[in-house]
Amino acid sequence: MTENIAENLALLQSKLGQEVHVSEWLTVSQERINAFAAATDDEQWIHVDVERAQRESPYGGPIAHGYLTLSLLVPLRGLVDASQPYLPGAKQVINYGLNKLRFPNAVRAGARIRGRFTLLAAEQVGPNVLQVTESYAVEVEGEAKACIAESIMRVSF
Repeated sequence: MTENIAENLALLQSKLGQEVHVSEWLTVSQERINAFAAATDDEQWIHVDVERAQRESPYGGPIAHGYLTLSLLVPLRGLVDASQPYLPGAKQVINYGLNKLRFPNAVRAGARIRGRFTLLAAEQVGPNVLQVTESYAVEVEGEAKACIAESIMRVSF
Protein backbone atom coordinates (compact mmCIF):
# COMPACT_ATOMS: atom_id res chain seq x y z
CA MET A 1 0.00 0.00 0.00
CA THR A 2 1.49 3.32 -0.99
CA GLU A 3 1.75 6.07 1.60
CA ASN A 4 -0.77 8.27 -0.24
CA ILE A 5 -3.38 5.51 -0.30
CA ALA A 6 -2.74 4.61 3.34
CA GLU A 7 -3.16 8.24 4.43
CA ASN A 8 -6.34 8.69 2.41
CA LEU A 9 -7.82 5.42 3.64
CA ALA A 10 -7.08 6.38 7.25
CA LEU A 11 -8.62 9.81 6.65
CA LEU A 12 -11.77 8.28 5.19
CA GLN A 13 -12.11 5.64 7.88
CA SER A 14 -11.90 8.35 10.55
CA LYS A 15 -15.03 9.92 9.01
CA LEU A 16 -17.22 6.81 8.69
CA GLY A 17 -20.83 7.60 9.57
CA GLN A 18 -20.28 11.35 9.28
CA GLU A 19 -21.83 13.80 6.86
CA VAL A 20 -18.91 14.73 4.63
CA HIS A 21 -20.46 17.17 2.16
CA VAL A 22 -23.52 19.41 1.76
CA SER A 23 -23.86 21.04 -1.63
CA GLU A 24 -25.04 24.47 -2.59
CA TRP A 25 -28.64 24.77 -3.77
CA LEU A 26 -29.24 24.04 -7.45
CA THR A 27 -32.37 24.99 -9.40
CA VAL A 28 -33.79 22.22 -11.57
CA SER A 29 -35.08 24.23 -14.51
CA GLN A 30 -37.55 23.13 -17.16
CA GLU A 31 -34.72 23.60 -19.67
CA ARG A 32 -32.57 21.05 -17.81
CA ILE A 33 -35.51 18.63 -17.67
CA ASN A 34 -36.12 19.06 -21.43
CA ALA A 35 -32.42 18.49 -22.21
CA PHE A 36 -32.41 15.32 -20.10
CA ALA A 37 -35.59 14.12 -21.82
CA ALA A 38 -34.00 14.67 -25.22
CA ALA A 39 -30.76 12.94 -24.21
CA THR A 40 -32.55 9.85 -22.84
CA ASP A 41 -35.54 9.68 -25.21
CA ASP A 42 -37.83 9.87 -22.18
CA GLU A 43 -40.18 12.63 -23.22
CA GLN A 44 -43.24 11.66 -21.18
CA TRP A 45 -45.71 14.50 -20.89
CA ILE A 46 -45.31 14.70 -17.09
CA HIS A 47 -41.76 15.95 -17.72
CA VAL A 48 -41.94 18.06 -20.88
CA ASP A 49 -45.54 19.15 -21.59
CA VAL A 50 -45.93 22.09 -19.22
CA GLU A 51 -49.58 22.86 -20.01
CA ARG A 52 -50.73 19.25 -19.76
CA ALA A 53 -48.74 18.70 -16.57
CA GLN A 54 -50.35 21.78 -15.03
CA ARG A 55 -53.78 20.39 -15.96
CA GLU A 56 -53.37 16.67 -15.28
CA SER A 57 -50.36 16.00 -13.07
CA PRO A 58 -50.91 15.41 -9.36
CA TYR A 59 -47.84 17.64 -8.87
CA GLY A 60 -49.45 20.71 -10.48
CA GLY A 61 -46.82 20.94 -13.19
CA PRO A 62 -43.91 19.11 -14.78
CA ILE A 63 -41.44 17.12 -12.70
CA ALA A 64 -37.84 16.07 -13.23
CA HIS A 65 -37.02 12.50 -14.18
CA GLY A 66 -35.90 10.44 -11.19
CA TYR A 67 -32.73 9.53 -13.05
CA LEU A 68 -32.03 13.22 -13.69
CA THR A 69 -32.19 13.78 -9.95
CA LEU A 70 -29.84 10.83 -9.44
CA SER A 71 -27.42 12.06 -12.12
CA LEU A 72 -27.03 15.39 -10.34
CA LEU A 73 -24.98 13.51 -7.71
CA VAL A 74 -21.84 14.35 -9.71
CA PRO A 75 -22.14 18.16 -9.73
CA LEU A 76 -23.76 18.30 -6.27
CA ARG A 77 -20.86 16.28 -4.82
CA GLY A 78 -18.33 18.46 -6.63
CA LEU A 79 -16.74 15.47 -8.38
CA VAL A 80 -16.01 17.50 -11.51
CA ASP A 81 -14.26 20.43 -9.79
CA ALA A 82 -10.61 20.06 -10.82
CA SER A 83 -9.55 22.74 -8.33
CA GLN A 84 -10.81 20.61 -5.41
CA PRO A 85 -9.87 16.95 -5.92
CA TYR A 86 -11.97 14.37 -4.10
CA LEU A 87 -8.90 13.15 -2.17
CA PRO A 88 -5.30 14.39 -2.19
CA GLY A 89 -3.39 12.73 -5.02
CA ALA A 90 -6.50 11.20 -6.65
CA LYS A 91 -6.04 10.78 -10.39
CA GLN A 92 -9.52 9.53 -11.19
CA VAL A 93 -12.92 9.04 -9.54
CA ILE A 94 -15.32 6.73 -11.34
CA ASN A 95 -18.88 5.66 -10.66
CA TYR A 96 -18.82 2.00 -9.67
CA GLY A 97 -22.54 1.63 -9.03
CA LEU A 98 -25.33 1.83 -6.50
CA ASN A 99 -26.38 -0.36 -3.60
CA LYS A 100 -29.79 1.19 -3.02
CA LEU A 101 -31.93 3.74 -4.81
CA ARG A 102 -35.32 5.24 -3.99
CA PHE A 103 -37.29 8.26 -5.26
CA PRO A 104 -39.69 9.09 -2.38
CA ASN A 105 -40.67 12.53 -3.72
CA ALA A 106 -40.84 14.34 -7.05
CA VAL A 107 -38.74 17.36 -8.00
CA ARG A 108 -40.99 19.95 -9.61
CA ALA A 109 -39.61 22.09 -12.43
CA GLY A 110 -38.10 25.21 -10.89
CA ALA A 111 -37.49 23.59 -7.49
CA ARG A 112 -34.20 24.03 -5.68
CA ILE A 113 -32.37 20.94 -4.51
CA ARG A 114 -29.17 20.15 -2.67
CA GLY A 115 -27.26 16.99 -1.91
CA ARG A 116 -26.23 15.70 1.50
CA PHE A 117 -23.50 13.05 1.57
CA THR A 118 -22.58 10.71 4.43
CA LEU A 119 -19.57 8.41 4.30
CA LEU A 120 -20.63 4.79 4.80
CA ALA A 121 -17.56 2.71 3.88
CA ALA A 122 -14.00 2.95 2.60
CA GLU A 123 -11.68 0.11 1.67
CA GLN A 124 -8.73 -0.64 -0.54
CA VAL A 125 -9.72 -2.81 -3.51
CA GLY A 126 -6.57 -2.69 -5.63
CA PRO A 127 -2.92 -1.64 -5.47
CA ASN A 128 -3.79 1.99 -6.21
CA VAL A 129 -7.56 2.00 -5.77
CA LEU A 130 -9.92 2.84 -2.91
CA GLN A 131 -13.63 2.04 -2.97
CA VAL A 132 -15.80 4.60 -1.22
CA THR A 133 -19.50 4.23 -0.44
CA GLU A 134 -21.55 7.29 0.42
CA SER A 135 -25.23 7.89 1.04
CA TYR A 136 -26.66 10.54 -1.27
CA ALA A 137 -29.82 12.30 -0.15
CA VAL A 138 -31.43 14.98 -2.31
CA GLU A 139 -33.36 17.59 -0.38
CA VAL A 140 -36.02 19.62 -2.12
CA GLU A 141 -36.22 23.06 -0.55
CA GLY A 142 -39.29 23.14 1.71
CA GLU A 143 -40.30 19.54 0.90
CA ALA A 144 -39.43 15.91 1.58
CA LYS A 145 -36.32 14.24 0.19
CA ALA A 146 -36.57 13.33 -3.49
CA CYS A 147 -33.79 10.77 -3.88
CA ILE A 148 -31.94 8.49 -1.50
CA ALA A 149 -29.11 6.35 -2.81
CA GLU A 150 -25.94 4.55 -1.79
CA SER A 151 -23.29 5.48 -4.31
CA ILE A 152 -20.07 3.52 -4.77
CA MET A 153 -17.02 5.23 -6.25
CA ARG A 154 -13.60 3.90 -7.16
CA VAL A 155 -10.77 6.36 -6.55
CA SER A 156 -7.46 5.71 -8.38
CA PHE A 157 -4.11 7.10 -7.29
